[in-house]
Amino acid sequence: MMIKVLSENTAASDEFGCEHGLSLYVETNRHRLLFDTGASGLFAENAEKLGVNLSAVDVAVLSHGHYDHGGGLKTFLAKNERAKVYMQEKAFEPHYSNRPGGIKADIGLDPALLPNERFVFCKGHQKIDGELELFSEVREITPVPSGNAELFQKSGEAFVPDEFAHEQNLVIWQNKRAVLIAGCAHRGILNIVRMFESDYGRFPDVVIGGFHLHSRGTGKSEAPEAVDALARELLQTGAQYCTCHCTGQEAYQRLKTVMGTRIGYLSAGSRLAINL
Repeated sequence: MMIKVLSENTAASDEFGCEHGLSLYVETNRHRLLFDTGASGLFAENAEKLGVNLSAVDVAVLSHGHYDHGGGLKTFLAKNERAKVYMQEKAFEPHYSNRPGGIKADIGLDPALLPNERFVFCKGHQKIDGELELFSEVREITPVPSGNAELFQKSGEAFVPDEFAHEQNLVIWQNKRAVLIAGCAHRGILNIVRMFESDYGRFPDVVIGGFHLHSRGTGKSEAPEAVDALARELLQTGAQYCTCHCTGQEAYQRLKTVMGTRIGYLSAGSRLAINL
């Protein structure tokens, strides 16, 4: 399996653009898959530099309904005429974030993209085929990221805390081993990994994605002791981790100190070969 990072907050070199967003291209035994589209059309520019033909993508997955993961969706639909785009049924509902001055900024997807017959709206778990599955409705057993307190949805005209019913995670099976990909892990990466274990009777072999340990709204990272505790828990799962995007560099360095070679970081332009 080969993963190429098309969009991320940092860049592997000056050759690649970066932005607050995430987009991954994944080649598996059966599929050429796009996971998220970043915040803009930048993912397509980086795709060309990485030799990725977006028109050949046969499956696309949207992790949740925030612009930094679906802002490039219009660009993808223009460059690819066939791939279905799998998302949770609430992905296009309005979503908001705190900004200075008490402003609630719209951080949702572009409603002008609706309706579209290529969109597949999922509810809960969805099996795409023998290789790909989606799961959501993650139970919040351990604490979720504190940055979630800056994120909202609407109930009538009132702003209420986002429940992240629009968030889903991707599982890729190969040779009876599993790669789990999360977008921002708003439900908590430990909760997500533990729910995988509860559902499948084992932990995933590889986990990739943002862990939302840095709040863009406040500019703050999770408390050091909380990050250290998370790192110790993740080590107990036996999985290999690669993180990015909303984890933040400060939190990543703390994770790295505890987890060592069991965690790495992915930047725009990175290539990751996974042998399963």
